[in-house]
Amino acid sequence: MSDHAQTLLSTIRGPQDLKTLAPEQVTVLGAEIRDFLVAKVARTGGHIGPNLGVVELTLAMHRIFDSPRDRFIFDTGHQAYVHKILTGRQDGFDLLKRRGGLTGYPSQAESEHDLVENCHASTALSYADGMGKAYALRGELRHVVAVVGDGALTGGMCWEALNNIAATRNRLVIIVNDNGRSYAPTIGGLADHLASLRLDPGYEKILDFTKDALEKTPLVGKPLFDALHAVKKGIKDAVAPQAMFEDLGIKYVGPVDGHDLAAMESALTRAKRYGGPVIVHAVTHKGHGYAPAEQDEADRLHAPGAFDPETGKQLAAPSLKWTKVFADELVAIAGERPDVVGITAAMPESTGIDKLAAAYPDRAFDVGIAEQHATTSAAGLALAGLHPVVAIYATFLNRAFDQVLLDVALHKLPVTFVLDRAGVTGPDGPSHYGIWDMSILGVVPGLRVAAPRDAETLRMSLREAVAINDGPTVVRFPTGSVPAALPALRQVGGIDVLAETRERRDVLLVAVGPFAHLGVQVAAELAKRGFGVTVVDPRWVRPVPVEMVGLAGAHQLVVTIEDGVRNGGVGDAVAKLLRDHELDVPLRDLGVPAQWIDHGTRAEILAEIGLTAADVTERVQGWIEALSVPEKPGLPGVSRGAR
Repeated sequence: MSDHAQTLLSTIRGPQDLKTLAPEQVTVLGAEIRDFLVAKVARTGGHIGPNLGVVELTLAMHRIFDSPRDRFIFDTGHQAYVHKILTGRQDGFDLLKRRGGLTGYPSQAESEHDLVENCHASTALSYADGMGKAYALRGELRHVVAVVGDGALTGGMCWEALNNIAATRNRLVIIVNDNGRSYAPTIGGLADHLASLRLDPGYEKILDFTKDALEKTPLVGKPLFDALHAVKKGIKDAVAPQAMFEDLGIKYVGPVDGHDLAAMESALTRAKRYGGPVIVHAVTHKGHGYAPAEQDEADRLHAPGAFDPETGKQLAAPSLKWTKVFADELVAIAGERPDVVGITAAMPESTGIDKLAAAYPDRAFDVGIAEQHATTSAAGLALAGLHPVVAIYATFLNRAFDQVLLDVALHKLPVTFVLDRAGVTGPDGPSHYGIWDMSILGVVPGLRVAAPRDAETLRMSLREAVAINDGPTVVRFPTGSVPAALPALRQVGGIDVLAETRERRDVLLVAVGPFAHLGVQVAAELAKRGFGVTVVDPRWVRPVPVEMVGLAGAHQLVVTIEDGVRNGGVGDAVAKLLRDHELDVPLRDLGVPAQWIDHGTRAEILAEIGLTAADVTERVQGWIEALSVPEKPGLPGVSRGAR
């Protein structure tokens, strides 16, 4: 579809424009939306597969309900591209997930039609429950429509919310977008029930036909139908989720073909009229209508980078990724240690656990989008004598802090958490930045945290982690390509010395993980300016190696730089170590500010917050020079204990 061609889509500036379209026009519009999605997302990358699957579903929502008075929540939010298109944001797709363009999730800042970002799965029903209660208290006749799909129903919060929703008569419509997948095919008992139901999509039509025919039969019609209905009910309970929801007190409509616009509109109309909580079960196909996505067995082109719209092939040149290094090393370790097993939360390919599953199918577990359960299940595995490796994005482990603290660490269990996408990750926005883990996990007694800087230190750290048997360990690494190897010049205890100027020792620069390369760059530039900088990488940053005290004492200034929030981060940990040893050396800490940072590339964000080589060089030089300025009367200089 040409960007400049006159299309039906170009006339849609808001949901009100959908109301008067004839059914055949809406069918055309759906095709144009798919063309638009492929053309735009091919240039920027993004969640193409999930959104191709919800075109008709989203059109039906906007035709039956009245956004923004009726509130829509998408769970997870990456299913909301079609919603954005229909609410006046078509022009923003040229810069999707880029600075100045649309976010990859709903955003209050973008539109009155967006309510919550909902980037972490399984939260929509809790939001909906609270909103429904608030509208009821105020006597407002408004509907809340929650689209729960891409595996979100495998998360425990959904079931906690359903238990409360069922106790109300609030106007909640829950659309279960049943595509059988989250990132990969959905795991769990409910998923199996829904799959069974999909095998017989005409069941309700047959029931209705039987009812109509028997009720017209004199004398025996109604009694016979009731008897058959009782038999049918018993059979259906064994294979379908209706009984489960109906026992809770929630009406169930479905299954509905989620790509049949008329069927979706009919189901949503009935749900809207009911006036209480209703589940509409829509069966969809991720990647629907775009052959390269439909043929991608791994994840239906869930969230590729920029790709060729004709073939679906990604355009970026192949490079060695952090995830691949981890996955290959885990398989190698598993080959040596039969007690090592892997766990992931609905993301086997994204976290590399799929490689372990291919090599050792019985030793890899996908628990669905359930990070809390993943963590405590890992604790159970460890209690039974195994060493589980839990591979999760850094941002998602935030959800399982209590389980890490009290289910794993309290019992000193040997569980290794591998945190992918740690640090500033870029275009997915603040909900997906993995910048909180080192601060959050820093309070967990007995937890050890490693931050490798290259492929070799990742392999080494992973092996060291699974060798520890008296408590939990964490190995964290960023997204993207692995940088060139950065070997140590020498070691001081467990600390790698990466660069040093022996004739001068002005600054000890403690560079964490991916900032090791930046530290070496800074040291080289400062050396040209006549300053002496020693760059060290502790690798194991929690607890800070005690050898750091001696290194710090040999320098005039200590500077830490880390890919995480400063509050409670590695800088704080180093400062505490020096205080505990009564070492009075000035310390400055560089890291990510504890604030919400807009989406953008990693390079853009690091430049914005002053974490580039040029920025760090200027700041460190300024601090060194300030230390040498004599104090003026009444104007104290830099305190040697200041931070």
